[in-house]
Amino acid sequence: MNWLLQLLASKGGIIVSALVALMVLERAFPMARVRSNIIRLMRNFSLAGINALLGPLIVIPITVYAAGFALQWRPEWWSGWFGLAIDLLILDCWIYFWHRLNHKLPFLWRFHEVHHLDENLDASSALRFHFGEVVLSSLVRAIVIFLLGVPIKSVLVFETLVTLAAIFHHSNIRLPQQLEKLLALIIVTPSIHWVHHHALRRDTDSNYSTILSIWDRVFGSVSLGTRESEMLIGVEGVQEQSLLRLILRPFYKA
Repeated sequence: MNWLLQLLASKGGIIVSALVALMVLERAFPMARVRSNIIRLMRNFSLAGINALLGPLIVIPITVYAAGFALQWRPEWWSGWFGLAIDLLILDCWIYFWHRLNHKLPFLWRFHEVHHLDENLDASSALRFHFGEVVLSSLVRAIVIFLLGVPIKSVLVFETLVTLAAIFHHSNIRLPQQLEKLLALIIVTPSIHWVHHHALRRDTDSNYSTILSIWDRVFGSVSLGTRESEMLIGVEGVQEQSLLRLILRPFYKA
């Protein structure tokens, strides 16, 4: 158990360091005019704080339990660094389809919409999720972990990479155009994910990839839209809500 606590502490340190670094860089080299304010940041970090508190109580126990009692059928070659690479590829593909499902099923969209209601994008947006979505996601992921026998270390590496990727592609940083084009061939960049947050439903329902950008190309969900500095961010026809309304919204929304 000590090694698990050490890994979790390392994960937290890496994520906090990356978040601080991106928040500094995106203010030094912004893509869009900075329209954020302290109330918005408090709202985003409050939602993140709720999830941080629920992690040790719900998400981590579910994940550890699923990994501990997972089906033991994996061949010997599916281990070590090669096995980790396969696990990351599978989990990244899984989160692509899970993300897509969150846009297609009205019940799941109720929770995921809280993330999209942010009318500005920066690194803090990467941590803004309703706790209901986080719990549902952990339950579904537990099934994948159980069936495929994914070890807990692979899950923790994946979670760290997912969070780092999200912080990066939500950020308001302006990258050199050629560098971003090159990166976008492999990973999801701000130029890709900002279109996903465009307050135009046909763009919102596209660009679902999280780490690797290949999944949208493979499964035909790439948007033809492009990231613009003045593009409207949010949910088409819906305005941002207060923190309390965001927490309650999935439970009362028609």
